[in-house]
Amino acid sequence: MLDLRKVSDAADFFVIASGSSDVHVRALAEHVIQAIDRAGGRPHHIEGVAAGRWALLDYVDVVVHIFHPTLRAYYQLERLWADAPAVSTESVG
Repeated sequence: MLDLRKVSDAADFFVIASGSSDVHVRALAEHVIQAIDRAGGRPHHIEGVAAGRWALLDYVDVVVHIFHPTLRAYYQLERLWADAPAVSTESVG
């Protein structure tokens, strides 16, 4: 997870994850959508879930990116947003 609050107005946090296959990416994205829905959150925008290569789940303040490994290596969001400090998900309550 990257903390973008001091480097961008695009979102407060990016959550970046990988699935091991297209099916896994879709399943992870669907799980996140359902879990946030149960907690009362509604997405602003969802993209790419059906294809399973890269799912983007935009909740305005938090944007979740779930990649197929080859696309994660290609886009390298962690390198692109290197100015944003990484946040341990264990510290999120």
